Amino acid sequence: MEIRRGYNMITSKEMRALEVNSEYFGVSRLQLMENAGKALTDEIASRFDPEKTRIAIFSGLGGNGGDGFVAARHLACLGFKVEVMLAGRSKDIVDEEARRNWLALRVLKDTLVFHEIYDSTLVHSVEADIIVDALLGIGLEGVPRAPFSQLVKKMNEAEAFRVCVDVPTGMNSDSGKVLGEAVKADLTITFHRVKPGLKKAEKDVGEVVVKDIGLPKEFERFAGPGDVSLVVKSRPPEAHKGDFGRLLVVGGSEVFSGAPALVALSALRAGVDLTFIAAPERTAYAISSMAPDLITVKLEGSHLNPRNTAVIKRYLETSNAVVIGPGLGLHKETKDAVVGLVEMIEKEKIPLLLDADGLKAFAEYKLRIRSPLVLTPHAGEYRLLTNKKLPMDFETRVEDVRKTA
Repeated sequence: MEIRRGYNMITSKEMRALEVNSEYFGVSRLQLMENAGKALTDEIASRFDPEKTRIAIFSGLGGNGGDGFVAARHLACLGFKVEVMLAGRSKDIVDEEARRNWLALRVLKDTLVFHEIYDSTLVHSVEADIIVDALLGIGLEGVPRAPFSQLVKKMNEAEAFRVCVDVPTGMNSDSGKVLGEAVKADLTITFHRVKPGLKKAEKDVGEVVVKDIGLPKEFERFAGPGDVSLVVKSRPPEAHKGDFGRLLVVGGSEVFSGAPALVALSALRAGVDLTFIAAPERTAYAISSMAPDLITVKLEGSHLNPRNTAVIKRYLETSNAVVIGPGLGLHKETKDAVVGLVEMIEKEKIPLLLDADGLKAFAEYKLRIRSPLVLTPHAGEYRLLTNKKLPMDFETRVEDVRKTA
């Protein structure tokens, strides 16, 4: 398989998340669809003569079909003879961006030929020099049903050059597994990065070309709502409290009460079922007043100390993850308590996030931790942990942190 442009691969879930982030950062899915359809057009136009080429575009009802609609419009503008085969009824187009592009395409009814194929009896032979497969795209899980299965067969039977959009219909974009029958591609034009399935099924995808659609690297580097979608689980109707996690937050002191509360509220908003905040007694009462769904464990003293360990241990045993650090303060007793808790958590193999003052205590003792661990240092805390000063240049800073991790 020839792949033009060297990119790392991206899974279907990661690509969906990136599209959500793109919308969040200001580049809409409608714009991405326009870019994809135009990129598809440019690649075809670079290889074929508009005056001598007939193109049949097989489009589905989702985003992949929308890419096909955009390409049909641009190809028609270049003078190609274009026929659009819609796999279903236009009223059933499920993707909003695809629907808008379909409406724009219908204005060209005197230029293009349209077929709505919502029944297998409506599938007919196609005479074209190029067939564009824009039926299903990434994320396919099951065997395509009628009329998609018949359309795949019809495309494979045609004596035409077959161009697949993102991934051949009938192929899982992550595993490369063929589900039923897949379109036999001569050329696969995929967007942003290569999908893993294209590499695994290289004999079935033809030449692979990767096209930019306007997703800069910053959209992947900075966190957005798409990243949350990668980890949030769907909730079945029969789910009950506790099925989606219990988080213990150890934080707060006589000075700081807001930090542990914000951590717990963020966890609840992200989908965690129950959060428990272990904090000094007076601080815990203040936290309880901030929101009715914050459960507090009231610890003896004005700051975390080793005497609190036994109480916290009872909650550790029922927690799926622990956060230590926000607002703890830097009393000598607090640092000793943090070390004791970390050792206890390590023994139980509970995932741990160390933040703020928890990081500072950890930096002094340099414990070796084999359990799942997340560290969240700012530049100053990073220096305490590693004895290294981070450079000001952002790219170099990212690379230094990656090497340390």
